[in-house]
Amino acid sequence: MEKRKNRYMELKRKPFQGVLNILSFNRHFYVIGLSILLILFLSKNSIDWNTLVFWGIVSAFIYGLIMPLIISAYVYDFSGYYDFNWLNISKLQTLHIVNINAGFDETSFILKNKLPNSKLNVFDFYNPKSHTEPAIIRARKVSAIYPNTQQISTKRIPLKDNSVDTVFLLSAAHEIRSHIEKIEFLKECKRICKKDGTVILVEHLRDFPNFLAFSIGFTHFFSRKTWIKVFKNADFNSYTENKFTPFMSVFKFN
Repeated sequence: MEKRKNRYMELKRKPFQGVLNILSFNRHFYVIGLSILLILFLSKNSIDWNTLVFWGIVSAFIYGLIMPLIISAYVYDFSGYYDFNWLNISKLQTLHIVNINAGFDETSFILKNKLPNSKLNVFDFYNPKSHTEPAIIRARKVSAIYPNTQQISTKRIPLKDNSVDTVFLLSAAHEIRSHIEKIEFLKECKRICKKDGTVILVEHLRDFPNFLAFSIGFTHFFSRKTWIKVFKNADFNSYTENKFTPFMSVFKFN
């Protein structure tokens, strides 16, 4: 009974869980931002601020703190992202699927529920030596762990050649910061895929909509050009891209 309850809890997300995750994992940014706002207001007692400059700076900080929460609520809480209806699963080969995360797994239980007859392998490439950002460290502490999840290196996925139908990389691959390491990792994904297999990459991009959403934080993501170059260098032959909301891209590479 307890195992069933835990599994159900992973399938049913809490209201505003996406926003709560952003606040929890990135609370250091919000502490810093709110502290700076407090200092700005206190400084009015000793600095003769130009009114337009003062409120311009205050508005920029408030925008930078609030807009990521609004967009996160839209993408992760109201758009149906975790329903996977955007994926058109019925057209995928799903006899054997792989889901790879970077230490924070919100999708494996859902994928298994959507594809109950598929064999699912879950891998985690989190490396504490290279993935040192506070947000991912905090996320890892509260992440659900799918049964038999294996810790791996980005250099090696412990599966046979040509054995997998679909590899899911859902908002995880951008944690690999090195360009060369990204190519090596995607070559591994290519190696384990069958000849007609597919890698599904879902990512925010370093583009104008995400700049409006996350301001300087959009530099944490990579551009469309970068991802396409990585996949070409990893010997994939073709790709398609669909937008899931203006802020997320769904790439399918073959």
